Amino acid sequence: MAYEVKGILYATGEITQRSEKFSTRQFTIKTTEEKYEQYITFELINDKTSLIDAFGIGEEITVSFNLKGREWKEKFFNTLEAWKVQGIF
Repeated sequence: MAYEVKGILYATGEITQRSEKFSTRQFTIKTTEEKYEQYITFELINDKTSLIDAFGIGEEITVSFNLKGREWKEKFFNTLEAWKVQGIF
């Protein structure tokens, strides 16, 4: 499922090397379209981990992402996997 949200870049994390061929990076935005502020954390994977480098904290961005869910040992997890980040001009 593909979604899009606009917000202000609030925080960026470091790249985490999970294995030889798999790396992740998280970043958080503060939404600007909601009545009450929401802080949403996204994950970038492998070749996408550098997408957030072009933006600084406080910049308005649009994030395109997929909603992913999985089960592990009878526990359920959701991930917002970002695949495109654009500045708002």
